[in-house]
Amino acid sequence: MIGEPSNVEQHMADKPQDLINNQILNSNYISRDLSWLKFNYRVLDQAKHIDRSIFDRMKFLAITASNLDEFCTIRVGSLYNYIDYGKERFDYSGLRENPFRQYMMNEVHKFVQYQNEYYIKKLKPHFEKNNFRIADYDSLTVEQMAQVNQYFQQTIYPMLTPMMFDSYHTFPVLKYNRLLFGVITKAPQDLINQQRVSFIQVPSNLPRFFEIIHDDRFVSFVPLEEIVRYNIHHLFRNIEIEAVNLFRINRNGDFTLEESEDIESNFLLELKRKLQTRRTGRVVKLDIEENSAPWLLRLLKIQWDIDDLNIFHIPKEGMIDFTGINQIINHKEFKDKRAPMRPPRLPVAFPEFGTRDIFEVLKERDVLLHHPYDSMDPVLELVEKAAEDPLVLSIKITIYRVAKDSRITAALLRAAENGKHVAVLFEVKARFDEENNLREAQRLQKAGCFVIYGVSSLKTHTKLLLIVRNEPDRVYRYVHLSSGNYNEVTSRFYTDLGLLTTNEMYANDVSEFFNVITGHSQPSAYRNLITSPRDMRIQLCNLIKREAENARQGMAAGIVIKLNSLQDKEFIDSLYEASQAGVTIKLIIRGMCCLRPGRPGLSENIEVISIVGEYLEHSRIYYFHNAGNPKVYIGSADAMVRSFDRRIESLFSLEQDLLKRQTMNIIKFNLKDNVNSYTMKEDGSYVIKEQNGEAPFNVHKEFFEVTQHTIRDVNLF
Repeated sequence: MIGEPSNVEQHMADKPQDLINNQILNSNYISRDLSWLKFNYRVLDQAKHIDRSIFDRMKFLAITASNLDEFCTIRVGSLYNYIDYGKERFDYSGLRENPFRQYMMNEVHKFVQYQNEYYIKKLKPHFEKNNFRIADYDSLTVEQMAQVNQYFQQTIYPMLTPMMFDSYHTFPVLKYNRLLFGVITKAPQDLINQQRVSFIQVPSNLPRFFEIIHDDRFVSFVPLEEIVRYNIHHLFRNIEIEAVNLFRINRNGDFTLEESEDIESNFLLELKRKLQTRRTGRVVKLDIEENSAPWLLRLLKIQWDIDDLNIFHIPKEGMIDFTGINQIINHKEFKDKRAPMRPPRLPVAFPEFGTRDIFEVLKERDVLLHHPYDSMDPVLELVEKAAEDPLVLSIKITIYRVAKDSRITAALLRAAENGKHVAVLFEVKARFDEENNLREAQRLQKAGCFVIYGVSSLKTHTKLLLIVRNEPDRVYRYVHLSSGNYNEVTSRFYTDLGLLTTNEMYANDVSEFFNVITGHSQPSAYRNLITSPRDMRIQLCNLIKREAENARQGMAAGIVIKLNSLQDKEFIDSLYEASQAGVTIKLIIRGMCCLRPGRPGLSENIEVISIVGEYLEHSRIYYFHNAGNPKVYIGSADAMVRSFDRRIESLFSLEQDLLKRQTMNIIKFNLKDNVNSYTMKEDGSYVIKEQNGEAPFNVHKEFFEVTQHTIRDVNLF
């Protein structure tokens, strides 16, 4: 259980709202879900930057919609796993499951309202001056309407299937995250005046908008759903249509796989079965256009066991599912109006990349890569060269998410064809990538690769690569350890850190670690790795406690941690204790943060900032002052319960001075940023970091200028 409830918590649902608010604010921990909603506000905040083009501003609006879909599918879905099965759950605030549902869903309502208001009032008015519009059907000329109607008759109409629900037809299973119509009809000859409802799924494999390009290159985007609505009478001939309402649903997609002693094929069958349940999971959110037919709403409430908290009425001027605007954002007509992607610089630790053989460079020194400022090409080149190199004996890799048409998987296929031993731990439980990963893993297996489909009930989130090469003087092991996925697409806009090395200490650790995750081994110790679920929480908490002890003895002490998310209660308590001992603690947490900073007597020495901007902050860095001899770890793990207990993760320490300074400079730049940064307040809210007369410092630009000279002398405390 998370947190300890008060004695009257059973009846919290009957408490006035102000008492619930006070309980939330008085807790020493911040709700994971409420903190996540604050993060989505910060993403939407990026759409307010008037120095960005309308297309880049719309991009952030679309991201918030995608984020909210995942939040409802997983986090709201997870809450319903407790509510629907009568299980107890306490949020970090101490709220039980039902009062927390009420509070959380009210917050989601506020966000959706804000999202639509901003779109209608601040973004939509700029469309026409940027040479496009989202066209109402009635605004089309006769010629344009004929063109659109022809598209309906030839392409859309044959794909539509009305699914009636009445006493003779069961209620259909409607797809989640798809646009749907509920159509209420009545037959003129029906003597008892009985209403019936039919459901129509708008085709998801067609573009969201029909495009009309005018002579002046102005583009009219006609929504697919409006084309269907206008022509829907073709599906109900000689029938009276009483109401046509557009809606969309999110279903519970949160599931876990039961640990089993069965053979691997049964595990894959279980995964496929669970993926099917995601398609039919209980409805947790219904977006429906405002002023919809009350009769339809009552029917949907009964069928899906939902109430007004689950229902979101979307204004006519707004849009159901903002992810559809990606078609406009990425349209070829507007390519020149979007901010261009800046080409990567030469890596600080590998300035001769492209002119020297990567195998030879790595035998000389370790190379730290900071994406997207450094290209992922050195990693891709290493794997691709290894696939063809006759001296390479084997390749081992963990894969969590890969790009479509991935260069990594293509290289592994070639390596297997060339007779090399290829071992791949392909994590098929990576959320929302399960089907793609399963398909790719089976391709590799058919090509002769040794494929492991994850490790029992654990999710393998660590990112590791090991290449064994038999060279004339001896056998070398080339290692890559990273915070980011082996995905060349996301590496262009996710910030991540990766280490390329032939250092034997790293190689020994990674070899041992592969034996653990692909076989049955339990090494007694690692030299440079901290791993989970083995002992990561304990080791990190011990490092925090050492800083606290140094502070008590009057020594300099400090901690800086950069993560995606911070949630683990034991880890947070260690930080609270260190703060009370006088340790200065700076946290850079992009997304959800359950720690409450700046509370007197608890965390007054802790500050939290969040960086949200052009790139998605994905790297994880743990820095400990260690009495002037810094310990710096990077890797795959956030400080979350799932990371410590339910995932296979790894953090690795940096040993070379240059690489330590390079990583400390990354921290320094993050702390210095005053363009993309938000400061977290004690109540869990965030405010834009003030510049206070200082020149703007944008990390997402400044990192492109980093050289070895920049990182020559870096002090954090």
